Amino acid sequence: MIDQRFHTLWAVPGLLISTFLIGGILWLATAMPFMIALLLGAILSATDPVAVVAIFRQIGAPERLNTLIEGESLFNDATSIVVAGILVGMVIEQNGAASLGGGISSFFFLFLGGLGVGIGLGWLTGKIIGWIESESFIEIGLTTALAYLSFLLAEEVFHVSGVMATVGAGLTLGSWGRIRISTSVRIYLEHFWELLAFIANALLFLLVGMKVDLIALWQTLDTLAWVVFAMLVARALVIFCLLPLIGRLPGSSAISFPYQFIMFWGGLRGAIALAIVLSLPQFEYYELFVAMVMGAVLFTLLVQGLSIESLMKKFGLNIPPLADRLAFIELDLVSKKKAMKRLPSLTNGGFFSNRIAHNLTVECDHAISSAMQRIDHLRNTEMDKVNEVNLLYLRALSEERSFYTEMYNQGHISETAFRELALVLNLQIDALRYHGAFEHVHSHRVKRMLESAFFRLAERAAWLKPVAEQMRMSRIVLDYEQIWAHFLGSSHVIKSLGKLARMELMSEESAEEVINKYRSWHDIATQQLYQVGEQYPEFVSSMQSRLGQRMILLAELEITEEKAESGVLPEGVARNIEAELSRRLSALRGHEVKAFKDDPVSMIRRVPLFSGLEISELELIADLIEEKELLEHTFLVRHHEVSETLFMVVRGVLRISFDAGGKAVEGTLMAGEFFGEMALMGQGSGSAEVETVVPCTIYQISRDSFLRLLDREPEIADKLSTRNAELRESCKLTQQNGS
Repeated sequence: MIDQRFHTLWAVPGLLISTFLIGGILWLATAMPFMIALLLGAILSATDPVAVVAIFRQIGAPERLNTLIEGESLFNDATSIVVAGILVGMVIEQNGAASLGGGISSFFFLFLGGLGVGIGLGWLTGKIIGWIESESFIEIGLTTALAYLSFLLAEEVFHVSGVMATVGAGLTLGSWGRIRISTSVRIYLEHFWELLAFIANALLFLLVGMKVDLIALWQTLDTLAWVVFAMLVARALVIFCLLPLIGRLPGSSAISFPYQFIMFWGGLRGAIALAIVLSLPQFEYYELFVAMVMGAVLFTLLVQGLSIESLMKKFGLNIPPLADRLAFIELDLVSKKKAMKRLPSLTNGGFFSNRIAHNLTVECDHAISSAMQRIDHLRNTEMDKVNEVNLLYLRALSEERSFYTEMYNQGHISETAFRELALVLNLQIDALRYHGAFEHVHSHRVKRMLESAFFRLAERAAWLKPVAEQMRMSRIVLDYEQIWAHFLGSSHVIKSLGKLARMELMSEESAEEVINKYRSWHDIATQQLYQVGEQYPEFVSSMQSRLGQRMILLAELEITEEKAESGVLPEGVARNIEAELSRRLSALRGHEVKAFKDDPVSMIRRVPLFSGLEISELELIADLIEEKELLEHTFLVRHHEVSETLFMVVRGVLRISFDAGGKAVEGTLMAGEFFGEMALMGQGSGSAEVETVVPCTIYQISRDSFLRLLDREPEIADKLSTRNAELRESCKLTQQNGS
């Protein structure tokens, strides 16, 4: 990611250098005045990656090369439009030399001002979209309005570059704001803007085709030759001289010569150059400009565009990376195995030819054998131990990122937690992909340092303490979300890598190395969860309660969508139900946490057995409580030991295991939870075992002291007897429904 940012930002100085080089060559070689030649240089420096990227997708070019060309064009085009706009004003005023200094300052004002306006509007639009739940028309409408509104506000209100404002808005919404767009709408949105981009390109070429004069183009062929020569020379100097210097910056990596040459030859001219030249006011060189730009575009499309595929094959860039080739083989292997499992279902119906089913099975079997042979060939020819482990880490990190994305889409982690997790993973993936080694990346060190500095400042300034306390609580919740995500994500990756090992896509030794690494991370996350549960039980209880509620609502939403699709529910009714469920899901994204009350009366009130008692009666039972401090790995109850004590967890985490119908069940008890209420009533069993995981504080009430109280307070005894009978009946109904 850092590497790509460096190599993308070089497009701005690269375009300025290209503008002066093209302008200077044309000024020396033709009769054009210097400022006129400079204007033409600015127009012809705008590259168009549409055709090249389409070729890249067809032949499976490396992702990094694709990103470099697209990223360069993004800033390149916007800078070209700004520079051309400034030069047009200077040429019309006929005061080029005197206005050069003013033009430079104007460039920075228009460029940075427009970018700032666009980023601000993109951020605001992203916030608004985040408040809307899966309303496709509204979200598409907002992005469309953003594209035009950012341009108009920048040009008419702030008098800065509208194009840069649109670019800034698009970058903000496409990166920071992308995850705020609902998953169901994101696909429609991408198709919508792809269609608009295609229409815009088609209209531009149509307009130029209607305006260009082929006879005039032929008559100026000598000038066109100088234009093409100037473009190629300027492009070569920028790519082969400037780009290697950028590659030496800290956090960046060098770009190989094949990549550089493809970027040089793939610098086609297209829609942006045509749009700029068509928007020029009428002046002495207008017709010549249209002819030169059209000729340059035709040359790059017909000569460079048609030859770039063969050049890529010559450099070997048409061969997908090893990770992609393994993914293709895995796709073939998994799909054929799945098909073989489903083929018997065709013959089970009794009206499908056994011969055809057998032939299809044999075909799938051959495909599986072929896939395994290709894997062995890659392992023997291209993969050593280090390479294989790095590929596994790449796969594991990608799986982990996908898992976190799914957690965010379902609302199980907040947007802030997801952004921090995704940023770290992206940096780790880039380190593996571009530096060939797994690295631990600390992306939030500066942010944490600033938070710590603010907390220290708040200790001296009393008026800052409420803000600091709120920030501290938000950080605790955020850390817990990330630890929880790491805990679940590492489990998911371990299972995924285990499947790869079973399919023999990777050697057992390499797979075991990466799996062991993820197991160690899983153990660390587990210990951190226990520590958070011990120190901040209110956060854990609140987060787990919200998670459980979300799981229920998501299940309701999924069933509602299925019923609506099958026609069981009317569409209008289903939409209303889905909207209500989405609203309730959105409400559960917050971080509101109630303080945990651990006084004896509050703890007793949590036990259903005592829920019908008055406060005075609860206080009598609270007097029976004994408080105990337990070290970690201490057993409160062991299997086959009959317990007659009620235990309530005040602080800490305990692990409970018991036998349920011949099946071993394990669970976790945290602060605010309890066990043994039936044992207190004389109905305890010896199937449970309870052990502390971390140091714990426990409240306990023994049956002997409890019975003495009931003898003194017969009214409490009657209430508890009735309540106990209700709970037993409710338990029986629950078991019957479950079975």
